[in-house]
Amino acid sequence: MATEKERMLACQVYIPGQDEELMAELAICKTKCLRFNQLTAGAEKKELLKEILGQCGEHCHIEPNFWCDYGWNIRVGENFYANHNLTVLDAGGVTFGDNVFIGPDCGFYTSGHPIDAERRNAGLEYAYPITVGDNVWIGGGVRVAPGVSIGSNVVIGTGSVIVKDIPDNCVAVGNPCRVIRQITEDEKNSDLNWKK
Repeated sequence: MATEKERMLACQVYIPGQDEELMAELAICKTKCLRFNQLTAGAEKKELLKEILGQCGEHCHIEPNFWCDYGWNIRVGENFYANHNLTVLDAGGVTFGDNVFIGPDCGFYTSGHPIDAERRNAGLEYAYPITVGDNVWIGGGVRVAPGVSIGSNVVIGTGSVIVKDIPDNCVAVGNPCRVIRQITEDEKNSDLNWKK
């Protein structure tokens, strides 16, 4: 019979509170996140971040406060920056590509609960992976739902709630988030006045 952790990793419904290994890993990760958030910049903080994350590139910076569930289920590419108050519920696994920039107050939530109250109240949960491609800029206050993939070369507007996949090479915004236009070659010659 599969353990609750094995069910979680297989994207099946599971009960996290009934798996001692999951509960222990969750407690260890929360303690490490607390310590990370209390440290000032420096080598110790950088090493602790590498210890928390399952994989990260050499240039990875996350501003405090940063919280995640397990840490080992987060993969971060090269040249990653996340501003203050990043939350990653990583039960389903979260992968960030290279050159990803995340604004403040963002959340990546792989976990969810049944809609019906009886199963939800019984502690059932599911977790589906989230993937973010390369060269992605995510504005502040963005929320990403379970199972979503964000393509490469994408800009996500501030305050967006992403519930469906976002393709490559576009600007997307809204609640729910939707593509508003493709990114063009003209962007490279822009005067950076985003209000135009």
